[in-house]
Amino acid sequence: MPLPEMTAWGSPEETERRRRILLSTWAYAYEFEDVSLVPDHVFDEEARKVDLSQGTGSRKLDNYFKREFAPDTGMWIAKHPELHRVRRAYARLQRDRLESSSSISA
Repeated sequence: MPLPEMTAWGSPEETERRRRILLSTWAYAYEFEDVSLVPDHVFDEEARKVDLSQGTGSRKLDNYFKREFAPDTGMWIAKHPELHRVRRAYARLQRDRLESSSSISA
């Protein structure tokens, strides 16, 4: 599966929001589903880019990241205040990957 590119599209707020969604999804997959969606070095590289001073439009999630996020681990995902949404994002990603692989082999 090709990795989503973190290109310079959108505002800084949108870019940071996208980065945190991706990291949350990757961390959820690893910590809860025992699935590695990206190599460790990719996760680490993106995690080091998180800018906690950049708001994302969600005060609740911005405060959560400031309190709980640690770039050297994904264990912070267990306390995510919207874990149900992260779980849905993971399920959607897995469904899309499955549909994509079955259409390729068809």
